Amino acid sequence: MRRKIVAANWKMNMTGETAHNFFSQLNQMTWPDDVDAIVAPPNLYLQGLHSIKGNAKLCGQNCHSEQSGAYTGEVSAAMLSDAGASYCLVGHSERRKYFLESSSFLKAKVTAILDNGLFPIYCCGETESERRNDTHFDVVKNQISNDLFGLSNSEFGKVIIAYEPVWAIGTGLTATSDQAQEMHYFIRSVVREKYGSDIADDVCLLYGGSCNTTNAKDLFSCKDVDGGLIGGASMDPQSFLQIAQSF
Repeated sequence: MRRKIVAANWKMNMTGETAHNFFSQLNQMTWPDDVDAIVAPPNLYLQGLHSIKGNAKLCGQNCHSEQSGAYTGEVSAAMLSDAGASYCLVGHSERRKYFLESSSFLKAKVTAILDNGLFPIYCCGETESERRNDTHFDVVKNQISNDLFGLSNSEFGKVIIAYEPVWAIGTGLTATSDQAQEMHYFIRSVVREKYGSDIADDVCLLYGGSCNTTNAKDLFSCKDVDGGLIGGASMDPQSFLQIAQSF
């Protein structure tokens, strides 16, 4: 059975104090038993937050594909694991856009994440012009097949996929529930073609892109939407809890 997940991506926000207060408060809340809570703080804060005991799991926002080496400023998947992370984001549109991360680099990152015992939260999605030109399905299929389809069945079974339409990230725009369901169903069908029904039926698909307390219920009611990767709305503990209660 697929898990229900709400994952918080804090991006380059929070201080050590605000991150500690948030995570402490989150772990004291009465959380829905059937919903997994994942928090991706700036990597700098992972180790400190890991010392706070509770049900929420930690996620790295980024890692390098190499285990170690002369990569000034970078963090390896092994370091994330050592700091207490259980997951790592990979393929986020902001990494693709601002840091020019290629498909071959993302593919290597996914392998590194898996090799170090972490679960990849793989992000994919189209730009506004790609949706307007009706190429959004091709774009998402190519992203997934190029970056993930070299994995074995057992490896792919550990991947979480987050569909994040680029035009909805931080813009206040959100895919309608029909648009979200249509793309999530398509992603599951693409996975089914490659890995078969058992794996496709089990892969957890999240929606990201201005998901908040107002629209989460509609989005999470979609058959193929298993939760959300939440940006701005995840930085308030009560809002994050309310989103988790929207299933």
